[in-house]
Amino acid sequence: MRILLFAPWIRLWHWTNLLFIAGLTVSGLSLHFADPKVGVIDFSLAQRIHTIFGIALSVSYLFFVVANFATGNWLQYVPRRGHVLSDMVRQLAYYLGGIFPGRPAPFPVTAQDHFNPLQKVSYLAVMFGVMPILIGTGLLYLWPELAPDRLFGVDGLLPIAVLHYVAAYLIVLFLVVHVYLCTCGRTVLAHFQTMMTGWHEEDDTGSP
Repeated sequence: MRILLFAPWIRLWHWTNLLFIAGLTVSGLSLHFADPKVGVIDFSLAQRIHTIFGIALSVSYLFFVVANFATGNWLQYVPRRGHVLSDMVRQLAYYLGGIFPGRPAPFPVTAQDHFNPLQKVSYLAVMFGVMPILIGTGLLYLWPELAPDRLFGVDGLLPIAVLHYVAAYLIVLFLVVHVYLCTCGRTVLAHFQTMMTGWHEEDDTGSP
Protein backbone atom coordinates (compact mmCIF):
# COMPACT_ATOMS: atom_id res chain seq x y z
CA MET A 1 0.00 0.00 0.00
CA ARG A 2 1.23 3.48 -0.87
CA ILE A 3 0.70 6.82 0.89
CA LEU A 4 0.72 10.16 -0.89
CA LEU A 5 3.03 12.33 1.22
CA PHE A 6 4.28 15.26 -0.81
CA ALA A 7 2.24 17.61 -2.96
CA PRO A 8 3.73 18.80 -6.28
CA TRP A 9 4.62 22.23 -4.86
CA ILE A 10 6.65 20.64 -2.05
CA ARG A 11 8.57 18.42 -4.47
CA LEU A 12 9.27 21.33 -6.84
CA TRP A 13 10.44 23.52 -3.97
CA HIS A 14 12.60 20.70 -2.55
CA TRP A 15 14.61 20.08 -5.74
CA THR A 16 15.00 23.75 -6.68
CA ASN A 17 16.09 24.47 -3.11
CA LEU A 18 18.73 21.74 -3.41
CA LEU A 19 19.97 23.32 -6.64
CA PHE A 20 20.25 26.76 -5.03
CA ILE A 21 22.06 25.45 -1.94
CA ALA A 22 24.48 23.43 -4.08
CA GLY A 23 25.28 26.52 -6.15
CA LEU A 24 25.71 28.63 -3.03
CA THR A 25 27.97 26.02 -1.41
CA VAL A 26 30.35 25.74 -4.36
CA SER A 27 30.47 29.48 -5.03
CA GLY A 28 30.68 30.26 -1.30
CA LEU A 29 33.68 27.98 -0.84
CA SER A 30 35.37 29.67 -3.79
CA LEU A 31 34.76 33.08 -2.23
CA HIS A 32 35.86 31.99 1.23
CA PHE A 33 39.08 30.41 -0.02
CA ALA A 34 39.75 33.15 -2.53
CA ASP A 35 43.21 32.06 -3.65
CA PRO A 36 43.35 32.38 -7.47
CA LYS A 37 45.46 29.20 -7.60
CA VAL A 38 43.09 27.16 -5.44
CA GLY A 39 39.59 28.54 -5.99
CA VAL A 40 37.06 26.19 -7.55
CA ILE A 41 35.57 29.07 -9.56
CA ASP A 42 37.05 32.41 -10.62
CA PHE A 43 36.37 34.96 -7.87
CA SER A 44 34.30 37.40 -9.94
CA LEU A 45 32.24 34.57 -11.44
CA ALA A 46 31.76 32.98 -8.00
CA GLN A 47 30.57 36.33 -6.67
CA ARG A 48 27.95 36.65 -9.42
CA ILE A 49 26.80 33.05 -8.96
CA HIS A 50 26.56 33.49 -5.20
CA THR A 51 24.48 36.64 -5.58
CA ILE A 52 22.09 35.10 -8.12
CA PHE A 53 21.60 31.89 -6.16
CA GLY A 54 21.32 33.82 -2.90
CA ILE A 55 18.45 35.94 -4.24
CA ALA A 56 16.85 32.82 -5.74
CA LEU A 57 17.09 31.03 -2.37
CA SER A 58 15.50 34.02 -0.63
CA VAL A 59 12.53 33.98 -3.03
CA SER A 60 12.26 30.21 -2.72
CA TYR A 61 12.26 30.42 1.06
CA LEU A 62 9.55 33.09 1.06
CA PHE A 63 7.46 30.81 -1.15
CA PHE A 64 8.12 27.89 1.23
CA VAL A 65 6.92 29.82 4.28
CA VAL A 66 3.82 31.26 2.60
CA ALA A 67 2.84 27.93 1.02
CA ASN A 68 3.31 26.03 4.28
CA PHE A 69 1.02 28.32 6.23
CA ALA A 70 -1.48 28.65 3.37
CA THR A 71 -1.86 24.87 3.03
CA GLY A 72 -1.48 23.92 6.70
CA ASN A 73 1.59 21.83 5.87
CA TRP A 74 3.49 23.60 8.68
CA LEU A 75 1.69 21.32 11.14
CA GLN A 76 3.83 18.44 9.86
CA TYR A 77 6.82 20.06 11.58
CA VAL A 78 5.20 20.41 15.01
CA PRO A 79 6.25 17.69 17.53
CA ARG A 80 3.77 16.09 19.89
CA ARG A 81 3.37 18.03 23.13
CA GLY A 82 4.89 16.55 26.25
CA HIS A 83 6.80 13.79 24.49
CA VAL A 84 9.39 15.67 22.43
CA LEU A 85 12.59 14.75 24.29
CA SER A 86 11.74 11.09 24.95
CA ASP A 87 10.51 10.61 21.38
CA MET A 88 13.70 12.17 20.01
CA VAL A 89 15.82 9.82 22.15
CA ARG A 90 13.87 6.81 20.87
CA GLN A 91 14.35 7.88 17.26
CA LEU A 92 18.05 8.62 17.77
CA ALA A 93 18.56 5.18 19.33
CA TYR A 94 16.92 3.69 16.26
CA TYR A 95 19.21 5.62 13.89
CA LEU A 96 22.30 4.62 15.90
CA GLY A 97 21.49 0.95 16.25
CA GLY A 98 18.05 -0.34 15.43
CA ILE A 99 18.12 0.63 11.78
CA PHE A 100 21.07 -1.67 10.94
CA PRO A 101 19.49 -5.04 11.85
CA GLY A 102 16.27 -3.89 10.17
CA ARG A 103 14.11 -3.31 13.24
CA PRO A 104 10.80 -1.49 12.68
CA ALA A 105 10.90 2.29 12.97
CA PRO A 106 9.51 3.60 16.28
CA PHE A 107 7.52 6.26 14.43
CA PRO A 108 6.37 4.91 11.04
CA VAL A 109 5.27 7.34 8.36
CA THR A 110 1.53 7.97 8.06
CA ALA A 111 -0.59 10.28 5.97
CA GLN A 112 -1.14 12.42 9.08
CA ASP A 113 2.46 12.32 10.33
CA HIS A 114 5.10 12.54 7.62
CA PHE A 115 8.12 12.97 9.88
CA ASN A 116 9.46 11.34 13.01
CA PRO A 117 10.10 13.49 16.13
CA LEU A 118 13.81 13.97 15.45
CA GLN A 119 13.06 15.11 11.92
CA LYS A 120 10.38 17.51 13.09
CA VAL A 121 12.72 19.25 15.54
CA SER A 122 15.59 19.25 13.03
CA TYR A 123 13.46 20.70 10.26
CA LEU A 124 12.00 23.32 12.57
CA ALA A 125 15.48 24.38 13.69
CA VAL A 126 16.92 24.46 10.17
CA MET A 127 14.03 25.87 8.16
CA PHE A 128 12.70 28.36 10.71
CA GLY A 129 15.91 29.09 12.63
CA VAL A 130 19.11 28.63 10.63
CA MET A 131 17.72 29.46 7.18
CA PRO A 132 16.40 32.93 8.13
CA ILE A 133 19.81 33.72 9.66
CA LEU A 134 21.59 32.54 6.51
CA ILE A 135 19.35 34.56 4.22
CA GLY A 136 19.20 37.64 6.45
CA THR A 137 22.97 37.90 6.87
CA GLY A 138 23.48 37.20 3.17
CA LEU A 139 21.15 40.03 2.20
CA LEU A 140 22.98 42.38 4.57
CA TYR A 141 26.22 41.47 2.83
CA LEU A 142 24.58 42.15 -0.53
CA TRP A 143 23.41 45.56 0.71
CA PRO A 144 26.02 46.47 3.37
CA GLU A 145 24.65 49.98 3.72
CA LEU A 146 21.75 48.42 5.65
CA ALA A 147 24.11 46.87 8.21
CA PRO A 148 24.95 48.77 11.42
CA ASP A 149 28.33 50.52 11.47
CA ARG A 150 29.32 48.83 14.74
CA LEU A 151 28.20 45.64 16.50
CA PHE A 152 29.61 44.42 19.81
CA GLY A 153 32.41 46.97 19.53
CA VAL A 154 33.65 45.79 16.12
CA ASP A 155 32.88 46.56 12.49
CA GLY A 156 29.20 45.83 11.89
CA LEU A 157 29.81 43.37 9.07
CA LEU A 158 32.17 41.14 11.07
CA PRO A 159 29.54 39.53 13.36
CA ILE A 160 27.23 39.28 10.35
CA ALA A 161 29.93 37.44 8.41
CA VAL A 162 30.54 35.02 11.30
CA LEU A 163 26.82 34.30 11.60
CA HIS A 164 26.59 33.76 7.85
CA TYR A 165 29.50 31.28 7.83
CA VAL A 166 28.18 29.36 10.85
CA ALA A 167 24.68 29.15 9.35
CA ALA A 168 26.10 28.02 6.01
CA TYR A 169 28.16 25.26 7.60
CA LEU A 170 25.14 24.08 9.59
CA ILE A 171 23.07 23.92 6.39
CA VAL A 172 25.77 21.90 4.63
CA LEU A 173 26.05 19.56 7.63
CA PHE A 174 22.28 19.12 7.64
CA LEU A 175 22.36 18.37 3.91
CA VAL A 176 25.02 15.66 4.33
CA VAL A 177 23.05 13.94 7.11
CA HIS A 178 19.83 14.37 5.14
CA VAL A 179 21.27 12.67 2.05
CA TYR A 180 22.66 9.83 4.16
CA LEU A 181 19.29 9.19 5.80
CA CYS A 182 17.70 9.26 2.35
CA THR A 183 19.58 6.05 1.61
CA CYS A 184 18.09 4.28 4.65
CA GLY A 185 14.69 3.42 3.24
CA ARG A 186 13.21 0.19 1.92
CA THR A 187 15.83 0.44 -0.82
CA VAL A 188 18.72 2.87 -1.26
CA LEU A 189 16.69 4.95 -3.73
CA ALA A 190 13.24 4.59 -2.12
CA HIS A 191 13.22 7.97 -0.37
CA PHE A 192 14.59 9.76 -3.43
CA GLN A 193 11.77 8.25 -5.48
CA THR A 194 9.26 9.42 -2.86
CA MET A 195 10.42 13.01 -3.27
CA MET A 196 10.22 12.61 -7.05
CA THR A 197 6.73 11.09 -7.20
CA GLY A 198 5.21 12.08 -3.84
CA TRP A 199 4.30 8.48 -3.02
CA HIS A 200 5.69 6.60 -0.03
CA GLU A 201 5.73 2.82 0.33
CA GLU A 202 4.12 1.93 3.66
CA ASP A 203 6.90 -0.46 4.71
CA ASP A 204 9.69 2.15 4.33
CA THR A 205 11.72 2.83 7.49
CA GLY A 206 10.64 6.46 7.54
CA SER A 207 10.89 9.65 5.55
CA PRO A 208 14.29 11.42 5.74
